[in-house]
Amino acid sequence: MPDQPGIYQYFDSSGKIIYIGKAKNLKKRVSSYFTKKQEQRKTALLVRNITDIKYMVVDSEEDALLLENNLIKKYQPRYNIRLKDDKTYPWICIKNERFPRVFKTRNVIRDGSRYFGPYTSYVTANTLLELFRSIYKLRNCNYLLTEENVNKGKYKLCLEFHIGNCKGPCENLISEETYNKNIDEIADILKGNITGVIKQLKALMLEYSNDYKFEEAQNIKEKLISLEKYQSRSTVVSPKITDVDVFSIDENEKYAFVNYLKVIKGAIVQTHTLEIKKNLDESKPDILLMAIIEIRQKIFSNATEIIVPFRIKTSLNNIRFHIPLRGDKKQLLDLSLRNAKYYRLEKEKQVVLGNPDLRINRILETIKKDLQLNELPRRIECFDNSNLQGSNPVASCVVFINTKPAKKEYRHFNIKTVTGANDFASMEEIVFRRYRRLTEEQKPLPQLIIIDGGKGQLSFAVKALEKLNLRGKITIVGIAKKLEELFFPDDEIPIYLDKNSESLKIIQQLRNEAHRFGISFHRDKRSKSFISSELEDIAGIGPQTIQLLLKKYKSVKAIRLLGKEELIAEIGLSKATKIYNYFLSQKN
Repeated sequence: MPDQPGIYQYFDSSGKIIYIGKAKNLKKRVSSYFTKKQEQRKTALLVRNITDIKYMVVDSEEDALLLENNLIKKYQPRYNIRLKDDKTYPWICIKNERFPRVFKTRNVIRDGSRYFGPYTSYVTANTLLELFRSIYKLRNCNYLLTEENVNKGKYKLCLEFHIGNCKGPCENLISEETYNKNIDEIADILKGNITGVIKQLKALMLEYSNDYKFEEAQNIKEKLISLEKYQSRSTVVSPKITDVDVFSIDENEKYAFVNYLKVIKGAIVQTHTLEIKKNLDESKPDILLMAIIEIRQKIFSNATEIIVPFRIKTSLNNIRFHIPLRGDKKQLLDLSLRNAKYYRLEKEKQVVLGNPDLRINRILETIKKDLQLNELPRRIECFDNSNLQGSNPVASCVVFINTKPAKKEYRHFNIKTVTGANDFASMEEIVFRRYRRLTEEQKPLPQLIIIDGGKGQLSFAVKALEKLNLRGKITIVGIAKKLEELFFPDDEIPIYLDKNSESLKIIQQLRNEAHRFGISFHRDKRSKSFISSELEDIAGIGPQTIQLLLKKYKSVKAIRLLGKEELIAEIGLSKATKIYNYFLSQKN
C-alpha cells in the first residue's frame, strides 16, 4: 500500500463491507491491524473476519475524512460507529416569486428562492414562522400573484384576510414595496441579525411618531415587542463572538454524545446533540472529528472557527480549531459540554426506565451507598408496633424484595410477653421471634432491617439480634418520624438523607406500609374483641351461635334490637330466651 492519505475498506468472506476507515498514511494504518495483538475483543473479531481489502488514495487527510463519512453513511458497515441521526432537517424558504411566501420545507430547489437553516429543532423553525405570521401578516396561499393576474381581479380575498392573518396582496391592498420590506426584515432575522432589525424598527417608529402617524407607530411598536421577546429567548453570549461553531463530547461505555452550538453575532441561534453508537475502541478525538464533519455537512455551516475541548490532529481547509482556556468562548464550551452531559443522562435515564432490572439495581446501589452497606439490600424488612393505651398490643413486619412489596411475606404479631404500652420491650419480642423462626426454618434473612422508631426502639431490637448471635450480620437502622432521622446502633448522631433521594423514599414507603398493615390488624382485633365480649358474656351461648347471628345480622347492635320471636326462629327457644333476657337486663 502507498504511504499516502486515503480510505480503506475491509470485506468479509461474503464480499460485504464490514469496516471503512481513513488514514493519513494508508500503509502504516492498515498494517497496524495485523502487526500487533488487538486488546479489544471487537477489534480482534474484526481482524479475524477480514478476507479482502480495498483502498482509495485521495489528495489530503481532509478529503479522506469527508469520503469516509459519506461511505459509512452509504454502506453502514457493521464495525463502524453509527450516527443515530439520519433525518433530513427542515429549512425556512423565502420563495422566489412576487409577494413571496415564507414556509418550512425539507426540499431545497435551486430556483432562485432563499433558504435558511437547516433547523435541527422543529420548535425553533415553527416559532420563527409563527413570529413572522403574527408580525408581518404574510400570505400563505399558492396563488400566482403576477401583476397581470392581480390587476384583472383574478383572485378574491379569502378567510385569512378577514381574520387578520393576511394583508390582501391578491387585491393590491398592500404594495409590493411594503411587502418586500417586510421580507427583507425576515431575511435579516433568519440571518441572525435581530439586533439590526430592532434598531431599524425603532428609528422608523420614532419617525412615524414625529410625523404624528401614531397608528403606524403603534404597529411598529407591536412588532418590536414580539421581536424583543423572541430575542430574549436566545442565549446572548457576546457581540464580539460571531460565526463560531462550538463542539463538545461526553460518552459512556456504549455511546458518545456530541453537542453543537451555532453562534451568530453574539447569540446562540442553533443547538443540536448527535448520538453515536461506538463499535470499536474509537478515541474521543476521532469520534468528535467525525461528528464535526457530519453536523457541518448537514447544516451547511461555513464558520471558519470551531471551538473544541481538546486538540484535533487533523487539519481542515480554512478551519481554525480553538481550545479556549478562559473568557466568553470558554463559557460557551462549558455550556456545550453541559448540554452533552444532560443529553447523556437523559438517555441513560430512559434506558433505565425501560428496563426494570436496571432501575431496581440502580436504586439498590443508591441505598447501599447511602447507608454504607456491605451488599445490595435485595430483601428489606420493617417493623412497627401498634396499641391503644396498652390494649390489644400488636406488631407488624412488612417485607420488600428488590424494592417491591412482597405481601405474601408480611406478618402480624400478637404481643405475648409484654403487658401494657411498652413499645421498647414489644419491639425486642417481635424482632426476636421473627428471626429465631427464620433461622430455625433456615429461611433467607434480610440484608437490611428498618425499625419504625428512634434510638429506644432500635436499641431493644439490637438486643434481640444479639440474643440470636445475628448482630453485625444484618444491618439495622431506626427511622424517627419527626425529622426523618436515621439512627444506627451505637451512634448518637443520626444521619439525614436528602428529601428527594430514592433511598429515603423506599425507607418511608416501608415505614408507611408497616404502619398501615399494623393499624389494620389492630383495628380488626379491637373490633373482634368488642364483639366477643358482648356475646360471649352470655352463659350458654357458644361460638357457633354467635357466628350464625353475626353472619346474618352483621352487628351486635342489630341483634340487640331483635324481638324474642325473631330470635326463636333463628336459634331456638332456649338460646333465644337467654340472649333476649341478657339484653333486656342491660336496658333495666
